[in-house]
Amino acid sequence: MKNQFYNYIEGLQDQITSSLEAIDGLAKFEEDLWVRKEGGGGRTRIIQNGAVFEKGGVNISKVHGPLPPAMQAYFNVGEVDFFACGLSLVIHPKSPMVPTVHANWRYFEMYDKEGAIVDQWFGGGQDLTPYYLFEEDAKHFHSVCKSACDKHDKNFYEDYKKRCDEYFYNSHRNEGRGIGGLFFDYCKANDTMDMQQWYAFVTEVGDSFLEAYTPIVEKRKTLTYTEAQRDWQEIRRGRYVEFNLVHDKGTLFGLKTNGRIESILMSLPAHVQWVYDHHPEKGSEEEKLIEVLKNPIEWAASA
Repeated sequence: MKNQFYNYIEGLQDQITSSLEAIDGLAKFEEDLWVRKEGGGGRTRIIQNGAVFEKGGVNISKVHGPLPPAMQAYFNVGEVDFFACGLSLVIHPKSPMVPTVHANWRYFEMYDKEGAIVDQWFGGGQDLTPYYLFEEDAKHFHSVCKSACDKHDKNFYEDYKKRCDEYFYNSHRNEGRGIGGLFFDYCKANDTMDMQQWYAFVTEVGDSFLEAYTPIVEKRKTLTYTEAQRDWQEIRRGRYVEFNLVHDKGTLFGLKTNGRIESILMSLPAHVQWVYDHHPEKGSEEEKLIEVLKNPIEWAASA
């Protein structure tokens, strides 16, 4: 399974970076291969200062070895070995009219000291973070997510949409990081799904990413915007940074397993602001976004 899934994310990385380069038309992804001394490594691809994308990363990795003590405590296990692989991406467009997007698809195995698998699971998802809310874009993104889920279980979209709203939530701000999408974790073999079926589901979601995101970029990338709207984008990016550094489990896992810092923190935008006690004007488009972030909407149901 681990070889099957790693081969999949290698191909998916190629598809996504090629598609995003074509949309940008100026910048190209730079590739950086790295090795983890404890075992494994990865292939980081970064795009910067493009015509459309200000900064983005589409990274794959596979790491293995003894599970560090901090993660043993987190998983409540003893001395075990592990293997983890996944694709993680974050794209920060230049225009505040184009949303930031994040996605991740991953696989994890845990072994006893004889090398036998004692646990294995998939995780992942994809979510959208707009700076200005275009309802048709939100409906499109969620409809694609729902379609991918429905092919495998009619309950998946509702369950994983709710988990996404709950997970990507800045509790210290009482608001969502964005307008959500899907989030699933610890997808293990059970009475209704074996690991091959989970593989089929996770790869279905991965294959849906470009369909969910790129039409939105194409539609919004040429819209004009003001300096004030750009300032709002950078203020909202500050909330994105807060979530990733305060709450995100993926960031924690990378840091606790001696992952590559540059790859872990590639999700942080190049330009960001923290303005003291900032509040949008009453009745503004900016305030409209905040209201949605505080009160999640069932976008697919309204599509």
